[in-house]
Amino acid sequence: ANVTCVYFSRFLFILKCDVSCMCASGKYSSRGPALIPRMKTKHRIYYITLFSVVLLGLIATGMFQFWPHSIESTADWGLDRRSVHDAPLIRLPVSNPIPERGDLSCRMHTCFDVYRCGYNPKNRIKVYIYPLQRFVDEVGVPISSTGLSREYNNLLSAISDSEFYTDDVTRACLFVPSIDVLNQNSLRIRETAQALAMLPRWDKGMNHLLFNMLPGGPPDYNTALDVPRDRALLAGGGFSTWTYRQGYDVSIPVYSPLSADVELPERQPGPRRYFILSSQTAIHREYRAELERLKEENGEALLLLDKCSNLSQGVASARKRCYKGQVFDYPQILQESSFCVVLRGARLGQATLSDVLQAGCVPVILADSYILPFSEVLDWKRASVVIPEEKLPEMYTILKSIPHRQVEEMQRQARWFWDAYFSSMKAIGMTTLQIINDRIYPYAACTYEQWNNPPLVKWSSVNSPLFLPLIPPRSPGFTAVVLTYDRIESLFRVITEISKVPSLAKLLVVWNNQNKSPPEDSLWPKIAAPLKVVRTKENKLSNRFFPYDEIETEAVLAIDDDIIMLTSDELQFGYEVWREFPDRLVGYPGRLHLWDHEMGKWKYESEWTNEVSMVLTGAAFYHKYFNYLYTYKMPGDIKNWVDAHMNCEDIAMNFLVANITGKAPIKVTPRKKFKCPECTAIDGLSLDQTHMVERSECINKFASVFGTMPLKVVEHRADPVLYKDDFPEKLKSFPNIGSL
Repeated sequence: ANVTCVYFSRFLFILKCDVSCMCASGKYSSRGPALIPRMKTKHRIYYITLFSVVLLGLIATGMFQFWPHSIESTADWGLDRRSVHDAPLIRLPVSNPIPERGDLSCRMHTCFDVYRCGYNPKNRIKVYIYPLQRFVDEVGVPISSTGLSREYNNLLSAISDSEFYTDDVTRACLFVPSIDVLNQNSLRIRETAQALAMLPRWDKGMNHLLFNMLPGGPPDYNTALDVPRDRALLAGGGFSTWTYRQGYDVSIPVYSPLSADVELPERQPGPRRYFILSSQTAIHREYRAELERLKEENGEALLLLDKCSNLSQGVASARKRCYKGQVFDYPQILQESSFCVVLRGARLGQATLSDVLQAGCVPVILADSYILPFSEVLDWKRASVVIPEEKLPEMYTILKSIPHRQVEEMQRQARWFWDAYFSSMKAIGMTTLQIINDRIYPYAACTYEQWNNPPLVKWSSVNSPLFLPLIPPRSPGFTAVVLTYDRIESLFRVITEISKVPSLAKLLVVWNNQNKSPPEDSLWPKIAAPLKVVRTKENKLSNRFFPYDEIETEAVLAIDDDIIMLTSDELQFGYEVWREFPDRLVGYPGRLHLWDHEMGKWKYESEWTNEVSMVLTGAAFYHKYFNYLYTYKMPGDIKNWVDAHMNCEDIAMNFLVANITGKAPIKVTPRKKFKCPECTAIDGLSLDQTHMVERSECINKFASVFGTMPLKVVEHRADPVLYKDDFPEKLKSFPNIGSL
């Protein structure tokens, strides 16, 4: 290249001189005789041609050197580029080695080389698919009776089109054979195992992934693939607790062919024509007898279908179900039931589960020891009911006990599970790879919410308020949690007052008295919002901050059973402020922590000052996420200390929120104290003489556990805009804010 540049430079210099001479000669000739003779025409054409050739050569060389191109192999396994019949034929000698049966003790840290995956900025594993080959034995008989199935071809196509795929074997973290083992019935076990052992990178199955949906065969129907596979990971469709290697294998669904052939429109959750429906045709006779008995007891609420025996010629039997001569379209009939039975057959995994989810019917799964699909990441309690097989006679009673609202949420969740994870071989394959990816890069793994919450509908979810959008959440009001012991009259007054707040969604009473039962249902105040009573097992102050399943809203109002002085306007305004600041504690009376220089420790202060660092959770709004943190993530022994001393749970919550957010609470309205005219010193904890001393001890105790003082001091509060303005009361949004 250097030589070329030298000659090219010299050539340009000569040509430049020549052209300059010609130009000068031309200009001068118009004024007088030329000093330099003109270059002959044939020489000029020669130099121009030579220059053009050299210039084009240099341009072509540069384009070749710097134009983006890949040196990786472009060989692909796919049917789009290579026909199965064109794949090379590989003969398997009888003497070829056979892998070991499979190591049940394998885990990611023992049988998987994570170092092969390495670090990459996208935190994504790379998957290599072996080129397509046809394996036959010594006499030319294929190892599989079906070759490459449509389902497996779709699976491999999805992987090759994904961001996981690489065609550079040296960059691969995971290897997927192009040998189809989805259906064990079509395989020759020994020869398939020999074919696997011949793979160039097999290495006793290390970092290899096999997909199998129909394991085992008659008469025992093993719950895992019978093909010897060494240490290979298995994505299996029928695992039991005996064959599933926790944290290593991946339990996948059995794909239903009807998913590609039948499109069921999504149906709105709600009551259906039938309560329970059974649509499986190959059910054990004992199970069918029990279902028939349930049918006799409950009549039209239960529909028991079977295969049809009177269909016209040419009608596909897989698409029809019958009951006493009446023919139903399948799987469309599944959408007519609230619950659909999924019983084990010869295999634990059933394609019926996928059909049921697609129909938005809540699956009732009776298959003891069955590992549900993707149960490593999916919360099946939100989309199904799992009942032990021995409880089949009680199935109707069990299902009737589930609240209607919960059934609707389960119907919605069931359909979303199908859309996201069951609807196609691509969905199944991508979910499997993402689970493995999360194991290898746990710091970048998908969260529980990402796996289980539909993108647009986040009911009953627990999302950190630190990452909520910077707009008021569209939550349906707040849940008031009232902690009580035995002050019935005061409790009923609190319930009545809270019920007047427009944004109240639910009222949850935490009954903390184990020696006394709550009042009868007929004695409780009649309010518009749902009222639920939860009885605790022990009398603990921390029970007020437990993450109860009944709390479905993001906003929680913690309130004591003696806070009867707050008006509905005060409570509604507090909720509106919280909506703007969902990561803060929003409360009414403020408190302050001070450093006592004489004593050399912190002091709790309840006098009226210009500063606030805490708000009392005797009445305060906060995000329900903090219930989880208080119950499960509270540092040290703070939670036990609070329960033992029956004091300072509110200070502990203030410490927790301030430590997480680095922000101070927000005090709303001018109220400085809670005052209960009817309460006596015997009734209230906060009236004890030692109360203030203990509260100061709490602050010092918590500061030592946290290792810092997280509380922040502020000098402001939130009031309604027209609170002090001389304006007609009827024009104010919150006219009744109350007194100090």
